[in-house]
Amino acid sequence: MDLTVIQGLTVCTTIGVHPWERRISQRLTLDLELAFAASRAGETDQLADALDYEAITQRLMALGAESDCQLIEAFAEKAATCLLDEFGISAVKLCVWKPDALAAADRIGVVIERQKAP
Repeated sequence: MDLTVIQGLTVCTTIGVHPWERRISQRLTLDLELAFAASRAGETDQLADALDYEAITQRLMALGAESDCQLIEAFAEKAATCLLDEFGISAVKLCVWKPDALAAADRIGVVIERQKAP
């Protein structure tokens, strides 16, 4: 299985369960592993045969801007569904980090893995 990897993507969104969190935009950091057959792109050297990681990052940033989730788990599900439905990947491993969630921790996060139904 081939993977396209994107690490440290910053997405700003409304996220959280506390009333003060519902009034502000917060930063999430995403790490992604996207399963995609890369052999054709390797042979042709053409973007049309590869995953367009710029388009993927722009879509995830737009998803964050329009999203209004309370939980990072819900945002992770939305993001994984978006990626599987819109970009022709067969599976995704997605880490969603909320770096400013707890003063005593560098970051908290959730890791999910999803794949297209056979």
